Amino acid sequence: MRLAVLAALLFTVVPASVYGQAMEPDQVPVSFTLTTKPHTYNAKSIADGGVLGGRSNGSLLGIDSVVNWSSYFYLFGLDLNGFPQFTWQYTMVGRAPFSIGESEGSAETTEIRAPVVPVSLDLRNFDGSPRFVGGKRLFSDGTQYVNPVLKSPVFSNTSYGSSASPTQYTDAVQRAEFFNKAASEWHTLLRPRVATPRTMVLIRGTYRFALNADGSCCAFVLIDANTFVNALFPPTFSGTDTTTPVGAAETSGEIRTSDISTFLFPNAYLYVGNPNNCCILGLHTYDLEQGGPTNGFLEKRYVVNYSSWISPGIFSDPTVGDVTALSHELSETFNDPFGSNATPWWLSPNGNCQNNLEDGDVIEGLPNGVFPIVLNGFTYHPQNEALLQWFAGVTPSTAISGAYSYPDTNVLTSANVSQNFACTPPLP
Repeated sequence: MRLAVLAALLFTVVPASVYGQAMEPDQVPVSFTLTTKPHTYNAKSIADGGVLGGRSNGSLLGIDSVVNWSSYFYLFGLDLNGFPQFTWQYTMVGRAPFSIGESEGSAETTEIRAPVVPVSLDLRNFDGSPRFVGGKRLFSDGTQYVNPVLKSPVFSNTSYGSSASPTQYTDAVQRAEFFNKAASEWHTLLRPRVATPRTMVLIRGTYRFALNADGSCCAFVLIDANTFVNALFPPTFSGTDTTTPVGAAETSGEIRTSDISTFLFPNAYLYVGNPNNCCILGLHTYDLEQGGPTNGFLEKRYVVNYSSWISPGIFSDPTVGDVTALSHELSETFNDPFGSNATPWWLSPNGNCQNNLEDGDVIEGLPNGVFPIVLNGFTYHPQNEALLQWFAGVTPSTAISGAYSYPDTNVLTSANVSQNFACTPPLP
């Protein structure tokens, strides 16, 4: 297999002498990720162009979760099973840019608590004991990137054409979608707070690692995706778990169902099956827990994301770095908080074929996929996002400046064309 051969060549290019000692069997050179394709987890979603609905259906009923609103668009397409469908419901974070049952724009600003939970990686031996290589423990500190994340455009304000006043990245993208509908005061803002740091323990055989130049841990860690998910989320629906980062944060009350919570990892990337199938940089979802008397027995949905900080030089594309993954995941959370927003099948310029409202997946990996922003003395690399009008096939676009992508309106220049099931040739 080509990837296996390429990986072997990389091992020969970076001999063990570079590190001053023999490499461990599960250690990889720092150049390993230069040939991988960084991406986020691409979730599978449960005419003359499309038309956006001008009314809100209110929030989803029967759940205890982050504030949300729902609406719809019209576009002929095929559903998950290949059956024709014309009306597509969607749910977004915040409050509607138009009033329920009316077309006038809402002037309401929504503020959402946004805990940032730094997660360290404790790499262990087969027997569960702490692991040392070259006399240094394999422990990657998750707290070291908290400050630059808080100072980034994700949580700090800067100027965008979609807002009359400086705002956050996710709000700017959402405002761009409804720029010609929403009032100037309509915003959805994240209010970050740093939560108690957590630790994920990984047993040898479920991870690979690359050391820093000084032999310390770690330039990056590659983790088996199934192992990672099982270690991150509670194993049951009891709501009392303290053994996983998400469960412990829920049980302690540091994250709530009304929050959007980020679990921030230090250069931690996921692979599927074997390390050559790398690298997933982040994912967004919700953790489902059972309700009780205090919330009327509504099911609890904790909206969360795993996002990795990305240090420079890890991937061959120098523009993929710092908050690329976090901006991607939070923008998708705003547009599809529960992973339930089905759309007509779409085929994006990067080759992704999906049928859900995942706005970051459309653009990730493209040559102009990120939008560099200088803020607080640092150049950040948030990702450009596809707008709702692209998925809905609205022609011409009703978004800001007739755009289909934002902040760079030149990434996508035309709307999605509905595809046949699983992106066989496009519909006539």
